[in-house]
Amino acid sequence: MPAGPGRVPNGVVELLRLCVIVFFAGLGFQIASTLGGGHQPLLGPFDTVGVGIILGSGIGYVLGGVLGRSTVGVVHRAESALRGTDAEQLVAGGFGAIIGVLLGAGVTWPLFLVNQPWVTVPLFGFVLVTTALLGFRIGAGRRESMLGMFGARAGMTPRPTSMASLPRVMDTSVAVDGRILDVVRAGFLGGRTVVPAPVLGELQAMADAGDDLRRTKGRRGLEVLEALRREPTVELVVGDDEVPAVPEVDAKLVRICLDTGAALLTLDTNLAKAAGLAGVRVMNLHALGLALRPRVLAGEDVEVALTKPGKEPGQGVGYLDDGTMVVVEEAFDLVGQRRMVTVTSVLTTANGRLVFARLTQGPSHTDPAPRPQPH
Repeated sequence: MPAGPGRVPNGVVELLRLCVIVFFAGLGFQIASTLGGGHQPLLGPFDTVGVGIILGSGIGYVLGGVLGRSTVGVVHRAESALRGTDAEQLVAGGFGAIIGVLLGAGVTWPLFLVNQPWVTVPLFGFVLVTTALLGFRIGAGRRESMLGMFGARAGMTPRPTSMASLPRVMDTSVAVDGRILDVVRAGFLGGRTVVPAPVLGELQAMADAGDDLRRTKGRRGLEVLEALRREPTVELVVGDDEVPAVPEVDAKLVRICLDTGAALLTLDTNLAKAAGLAGVRVMNLHALGLALRPRVLAGEDVEVALTKPGKEPGQGVGYLDDGTMVVVEEAFDLVGQRRMVTVTSVLTTANGRLVFARLTQGPSHTDPAPRPQPH
């Protein structure tokens, strides 16, 4: 029956026991030879040396089983302890241990000038084990420096590159929106930003459009790019159309990011999803805005400005200060006012959070004070 992970392999134990037997047999031979006694029979046909070997072998057999099982147990515990350690630390620690052994051997080799091997060998081994342990600990703690001695990235697995350090390709929606300027000036975004020629052409076409809304968006996008160019923390570069065979602008952006390893900077949720499925690293400013919005919990009272009727009868729609839409029941007649409402539920959608609420019982602080009743 095969041994499980927690069982001691019998073959390994017997091999370790054999090593211990040989060691104690040699020790018995050395002791008997030192004590002397000649070659006269001492125990049956065995002389002093033979008896020393037999006694040493017997002691080694008894202790060998204990030491073998203890050694295998230590190996299992070491395996469990190292299971969470990455290979780079082990490799760097191994290099450090080798260097430690070489240094220890270089320092202690004069011990062999003493012609007493049972004294010099244990001391030599003690020093080697100590320097090897010290080298392993230092090597594992300074793995990058240790592995750098054998090459720039010797033994090092590629580190995942931080998205903030990647060059980024901007799409049209980011330029038109304009909030990227606030993000850059707040210090959350900088470095190389590429505006591909198709995006610049799309903005120019919008700025020249006959429709007033499109023309305003296009001009604002061009003004944002010009402002970004003047920001000291941003390197704005206009890139060429590297994939002229691809007709659509969004598809061009995805292809450029895949070819250059750049991140896609966008506010378009659908483009972000498609690019992510294609393997592009995406910096979605829309998702950033949602993450920074204060969370509203069910049962919480908040003040909301009711600005328009809702889709359902009796509903009023308002917005919190951060722009979150709030649908309030039985608030149709209160449109144009600010009221305290109690949140009943919060729904998260691809376009943001949608809050449902009801009017809070009692007068709001924005309501006129109640008139005194006549006596």
